Amino acid sequence: MSVYRSALLRFADDGRALYDEDGLLAIGPDAQGRQRVLAAGSWQALGSQYADQPVTHLPGRILAPGFVDMHIHFPQTDVIGSPADGLLPWLENYTFPHEKRFAAPDYSAQVAQFFIAELLRNGVTTALAFSTSHLASVNALFTEAQRQHLRLITGKVLQDRHSPDGVRDDTEQSLIDTEALIQRWHGVDRLGYAITPRFAPTSTPAQLRGAGELAARYPDVWIQSHVAENLDEIRWARELFPRSRSYLGVYDDFGLMRERAVYAHCIHFDDDDRALMRDTGAVAAVSPTSNLFLGSGFFDYAGADRVGFGYGLASDVGGGTSFSPFHTMMAAYYVGREGQTKPGLSLSPQQLWWQHTAGAAQALGLAGVVGNLQPGCEADFLVLNPEATPLLARKTRQAQSLDELLFALIVLGDDRVVEQTVIGQQGANQRAT
Repeated sequence: MSVYRSALLRFADDGRALYDEDGLLAIGPDAQGRQRVLAAGSWQALGSQYADQPVTHLPGRILAPGFVDMHIHFPQTDVIGSPADGLLPWLENYTFPHEKRFAAPDYSAQVAQFFIAELLRNGVTTALAFSTSHLASVNALFTEAQRQHLRLITGKVLQDRHSPDGVRDDTEQSLIDTEALIQRWHGVDRLGYAITPRFAPTSTPAQLRGAGELAARYPDVWIQSHVAENLDEIRWARELFPRSRSYLGVYDDFGLMRERAVYAHCIHFDDDDRALMRDTGAVAAVSPTSNLFLGSGFFDYAGADRVGFGYGLASDVGGGTSFSPFHTMMAAYYVGREGQTKPGLSLSPQQLWWQHTAGAAQALGLAGVVGNLQPGCEADFLVLNPEATPLLARKTRQAQSLDELLFALIVLGDDRVVEQTVIGQQGANQRAT
């Protein structure tokens, strides 16, 4: 058992942040040896229960849940920061040429090692990630995540048309490979599989149909893809699938809308699309730095809340511009405030933080497992330094409320705030950053 005394941040089921300036976090192993939260709350209320235990005291620090990234591209680690006129030219000029390199197991393994280290350095302890169309990329990422005890969901990209040589796959073989990967990796340790059509225009109807059949056969795996990100992409999808009601409707037509289905972006929706998300249990991975970088548009938070479908935050590296959840939360605030193309609103600091932790976990079907520090959760947590930089220290010392403290961290924070990432596994691996 390990007992920590520090400021403590966690979340109630309704998304409210719970904060103890003098808090206690106790973690210990379950029957499988995985570290879980045993107790979390104020030191005054809980401290006497652990009087016989050694205590790690961290004055001036905040213990917080590990971040959950709902959409990130492992093979685009080196594509981040590449200039382009928009989404489709960016894919053609940078992404597809680079992804060809992941056919090589050694290259895949080298990038996987850097990618996982970068997630941990930025405090991301759960991620839903794209690999490439190559088996080597999937196996390399799962292998490294397993070695580091990260909770990670990924899958082989399906793209059997409108893709260049080197990344385009074969329809039948891609489905055979997907099923084999599900059977090899899904549910092993902290790993999960996601059936992964890149996006509807790069898959034939036969491949999408096969993906839907696999989704029906394996209802506990995830589904991930992109939808309604860019107006040119939407026009292309409608030309290729004229019988579908909308771009989102394409996925529904092929059996790819259900719980544990995660669609990145979801920007250019009408209320019928929003209702389809709600009624099927599919959720959105909101990717604000990517959407701002590529000029794609602005996620309509008010529309999502009005109709009532789930969402959480995502970096979308490499269209996204940072691995840092602080940068992602700040960009989400910008996106929410934009009021020219949609209703604008100011997302509260607690809501922004919830979207990248407990809210994202809930959207992934992992509520009570990760993204929070309530009893029973896996003990993935961060040691945050609210005085990591001179300006941040000056600002946080003046905070008069939890909202002021969290917002200062969102606006002024980056990877330097994450002093330590602790992964919930046997021995509570502690990774200095």
